[in-house]
Amino acid sequence: MVKVAGVRFKRAGKVYYFDPGDLDVKQDTNVIVETARGMEYGTVTSDIKSVGEKEIVAPLKKIMRIANAQDTEQHIENLKKKEKAMLLCQEKVDKHKLDMKLIDVEYTFDNSKIIFYFTADGRVDFRELVKDLAGVFKMRIELRQIGVRDEAKMVGGIGSCGRGLCCNTWLPEFEPVSIKMAKVQNLSLNPTKISGICGRLMCCLKYENDIYMELRKGMPEIGERIKTDDGIGVVFDTNILENKIKVRLVLEEKTEDKPEKLSVDFYTYKKSEIKRLEHHRKKESSKDILEELDDDLLDEIKNLLKE
Repeated sequence: MVKVAGVRFKRAGKVYYFDPGDLDVKQDTNVIVETARGMEYGTVTSDIKSVGEKEIVAPLKKIMRIANAQDTEQHIENLKKKEKAMLLCQEKVDKHKLDMKLIDVEYTFDNSKIIFYFTADGRVDFRELVKDLAGVFKMRIELRQIGVRDEAKMVGGIGSCGRGLCCNTWLPEFEPVSIKMAKVQNLSLNPTKISGICGRLMCCLKYENDIYMELRKGMPEIGERIKTDDGIGVVFDTNILENKIKVRLVLEEKTEDKPEKLSVDFYTYKKSEIKRLEHHRKKESSKDILEELDDDLLDEIKNLLKE
């Protein structure tokens, strides 16, 4: 086991583990740590704890010191400079007529680098832009292209539920979300109802998916033929939460002798009261596999096919 302290650099940002060393850091303590980008100002998310070696990325970097008043003042000053940096960069973008949308800017704590985040439909040649920005800011310049989900996380907003976006307020990392999750939960497949303001499937589809998948085990698909105590029937509707299956049964079929005889009725059964036919249980199509892919992965596949 290794003693670590979790440090977060942004609200709802990912938590990174650092070696606290001899420092007695507590939750909500502001600290200065060394990262791959240089010195950074972060906040400890929990008290020192022990984790397995598989949970850390070796070598574990140390917390340099607990932030003092001067460090906090410098961090606040860096945040204040963001607005001016955005305006200057936007002027340069307009000057070079680049098809890109600036989202955010970030100064490293030691002011050794400034990072501009942007979105664009494709690749952008910003080499001349970097030269102009380096001449203005007199420090290392990094332009980083992000996706629409990352844009929503940085900008924030109000979701369809009326609350702040999960990704902007508390969700540290994105998890894959697929259209199959909406189908399992019997939600409307209207894109406007299951998509967030980023245009992707809503992250909250993932929250209840595990329990739906557990309850769904052994449940037949709509249109599937199943065996019941009353005979063979076709599944008309399913209610996963109530564990109920609505089945259409043909009790009396038409014959040459009695062409008018046709009795069709609907019955509701519990999952334990029906028996699925073997060939339906083994059925799996490429469409089912595609439904399990998340939006971002599908986009990557499409881009690769275009190239």
